[in-house]
Amino acid sequence: MDMHQQVEEIVQSINEIELKEPSDFVVVLLNDDHTPMEFVVHVLEDVFKHDRTNAVDITTKIHHDGEGVAGVYTFEIAEQKGLETTVLARSEGFPLKVRLDPK
Repeated sequence: MDMHQQVEEIVQSINEIELKEPSDFVVVLLNDDHTPMEFVVHVLEDVFKHDRTNAVDITTKIHHDGEGVAGVYTFEIAEQKGLETTVLARSEGFPLKVRLDPK
């Protein structure tokens, strides 16, 4: 097999590979008895870029249901936002917990 045929086979193999979109992950904030609701609203506005109304709605859902979705992102972004949230909460002395769920 000459070099040209090898290159054609490699190109054909590459073209046959199905590229998959990155998987999405759901960032879930969990309710606790110590983190103030106003802090959760702040996190949703600052880290997750929700407007005030959505942030309050999500915080209310977290309070009533025990958890709420802060956002859906690719894994790397979800992980970063989860880490940012945890660091911010701990720096303020709050035990707010974050969970990442595959979508």
